[in-house]
Amino acid sequence: MRLVIVLSGPVGVGKSCFGDQLEELFGADRVSTSSWIVEHRGVARERRQLQTAGDLLDIETGGAWVADAVAEKASTLGDDAILLVDCARVVTQVEKLRERFGDRVFHVHLHANDVLLGQRYLARDPKYKEFATYAEVRLNGTEAAIGSLADIADLVLDADYADARTLAVSAMAFRGATAPQPQRLVDVIIGGQYGSEGKGNICAHLANRYGVLMRIGGPNAGHLVKDPPYKYVQLPSGTGTNKEAAILIGAGSTLWLPQLMLEIMEQGLTPERLSIDSQAMVIDDEDRRIESGALTSIASTKQGVGSATARKIVNRGSVPVFGPPVKLARDVPQLAKFVRDVRAELDRHFAAGKRVLLEGTQGTLLSIHHGFWPSVTSRETSAAGCLSDAGIAPARVRRVILVLRTYPIRVGGTSGWMGREIDMEVVADRSRISIDEFLRVEKGTISGSKRRMAEFDWAQLRRSALLNGATDVAVTFADYLGADNRAASSFDELNENTRMFIERVERVAGAPVTLVSKEFALDGVLEKGFERD
Repeated sequence: MRLVIVLSGPVGVGKSCFGDQLEELFGADRVSTSSWIVEHRGVARERRQLQTAGDLLDIETGGAWVADAVAEKASTLGDDAILLVDCARVVTQVEKLRERFGDRVFHVHLHANDVLLGQRYLARDPKYKEFATYAEVRLNGTEAAIGSLADIADLVLDADYADARTLAVSAMAFRGATAPQPQRLVDVIIGGQYGSEGKGNICAHLANRYGVLMRIGGPNAGHLVKDPPYKYVQLPSGTGTNKEAAILIGAGSTLWLPQLMLEIMEQGLTPERLSIDSQAMVIDDEDRRIESGALTSIASTKQGVGSATARKIVNRGSVPVFGPPVKLARDVPQLAKFVRDVRAELDRHFAAGKRVLLEGTQGTLLSIHHGFWPSVTSRETSAAGCLSDAGIAPARVRRVILVLRTYPIRVGGTSGWMGREIDMEVVADRSRISIDEFLRVEKGTISGSKRRMAEFDWAQLRRSALLNGATDVAVTFADYLGADNRAASSFDELNENTRMFIERVERVAGAPVTLVSKEFALDGVLEKGFERD
């Protein structure tokens, strides 16, 4: 036996989940004191009976019975085993363990404040609650004195807001184990222009290669997908394409509940598949009312995203400064079964080696900080901003895919500068695509208004590629460089003008064009050199 981890802490602090992670990550073998009592004293597995039996054993043995349970378990295991005592309840139990096993004992005490413990206890499944309130639980003498074990522990961990996996890794690293290094499992898809670059269809095309699909942003951006046909506003664009992937919505997202609930229903998502971070911001009707008049001058989509984001920032005090009080995903009853710590979910998927496709919304040049203010959106739209909203470290990133239209567009109206504007009729003539098709297609996914179009901006391409750290480029609307591109089945079959355009994009971006969308169709995306691992 190499190590005896002794765990202590109050009811509801998360000892069982902590132990589960030690078993999963470090191969610990659990020594259940409650199971030992049931086996050796013949009592029912009921908290009050277990507590009474444990108290009697402590009196009879001076707390040595826990060390006996460990020795009994150790006799069945090898010399390299890690044993987990779940859990010690009095000081004498730990003292007897140290007398028997010396410096192999590592005592970890989990702590959380009483208010949070009470909330967790009330949220428990009724079958695990012997008392109506947490206060009644603490009336037991042993439970009331559980905090004294913190004074003799080798390590006290605050479990108020840390997930069980983080706690377990932290404890073992503290003891001397090497913490696992992050694998680069995340691919980020980001718009390189003003949004509407066709990111959604690229995401859907790639979706089956990932175990996790993640979306940030809000309902001011809609992503159209061809297979199967759908307009995603809140969910990742590959949700219906890869029905096995876990679906995550990050803490930096803003949620319009009617749209979110509609998509959840239409996509048939279950709590086992969908996770929404508890701190995602909920849009209020008042947010949409505020934006309906105040942001007309910049052609806002008026979905309430900016107002909701502003409220999340300024309404951190007890009295709202602006608009109604903040409501987060954790405050919405109909979302309760989907709400969890998405960062913890990500860590779980990373530990399993699953690849993650993180889908950005809108475009780099609409960034609140790096776009052309004030004609910008309400969030940071670069790859760094998306990672921050998702809660993913840059060290996890494997690839940043920059999506570019052959002719950038902006929302119609007074939506801000975008270089040399061009009439759609001119592009229709150049491409040999009917103007009727342009007018039908080139309307805002959310706003529904006719878009503005411009010539490709090479300097802005360079700026976006550097800001995002692009490793790959996806060129979309290749048919706007010639309708004949729709018949291509490989890069080599694209027309000469398009092949030259791709070469120049690669030189200016400093990254290869590995994906080309030739049209909005089931087989509309071509690949060249895009790794499939």
